[in-house]
Amino acid sequence: MSETPSGKPPEKPSGTSSPSAARGSSPGLGHGPGRLLLTVYAVFAVGATSRSVYQLATRFEEAPLAYVLSAIAAVVYVVITVALARGGESARGVATVGCAAELFGVLTIGTWTVLDPSAFPDSTVWSNYGLGYLLLPLVLPVVGLVWLRRSRTAERAA
Repeated sequence: MSETPSGKPPEKPSGTSSPSAARGSSPGLGHGPGRLLLTVYAVFAVGATSRSVYQLATRFEEAPLAYVLSAIAAVVYVVITVALARGGESARGVATVGCAAELFGVLTIGTWTVLDPSAFPDSTVWSNYGLGYLLLPLVLPVVGLVWLRRSRTAERAA
């Protein structure tokens, strides 16, 4: 390896050291504040998936609607997590659709559980707008959509 006149090895060009840069995709989704968003979605993906698998396998007959909806929520969280981790424009689109679907689900299921609680003998991640999870299921897709929009705007400006 050649050295610079100061005796130090030359620095790598910026933007070529990350795997996403090597793929030619934008690194913005899982970096900076996006990394926190990715982590929270990953926690929800693991939690919702494990909860729904257990409920479907052991208690399905008790509350089939709630448990199927929990499984759907788990799939949405996994899709968003993978999209945020991958990065790039197509992944950004998938994450945006996923966050919009999550918000729709939280609002729909949240309203349904408030108006007809007897339809839900057990709760889902999205019951009562995610109240059992400190309303994070309601706030998370809004934060996700805002982050996806702002990071796209920042990348276009750069």
